[in-house]
Amino acid sequence: MATHGIPLWPWLNQAADALPAPERLLLDAARLWQQQAEAGQAPAPALRLLLASADAGAVAAPLDALLRLAPRHALAFGCRLCPGIGASEARYLLAIGLAQNGADQASLALWLHALPLLSACQALTHGKRISVALRDAGLVLRDPWRAGGAR
Repeated sequence: MATHGIPLWPWLNQAADALPAPERLLLDAARLWQQQAEAGQAPAPALRLLLASADAGAVAAPLDALLRLAPRHALAFGCRLCPGIGASEARYLLAIGLAQNGADQASLALWLHALPLLSACQALTHGKRISVALRDAGLVLRDPWRAGGAR
């Protein structure tokens, strides 16, 4: 069986520092949210501060709602200084990127990989709200399926 021509999963096992600015902001925000939650602290204030510093404060509410939907094992994020991007992180970035680029069915399919149906539908809605808020802040995610989208 030939293996050439099979695309790599976008963002997976890449360096977090190599991400474009909008994707890096989303990754940092999710990692911060999880770190705060695991420490028993309210994650929303720290999330709002981080996103406001990037002029993307409107992203905080839908992102907080999205991250509250999923059990920790379904959306596991690395530490804030972890150099690589894990499978769950790649799926999160890809699902929101696809939602911003109008590929709702593909985005929903990614959420269904980790969440039950109702939660996946809610995740898609929050993902769309996140993507609109990002676009309003001038942060456009790359289309992960286009040539060069994740490279």
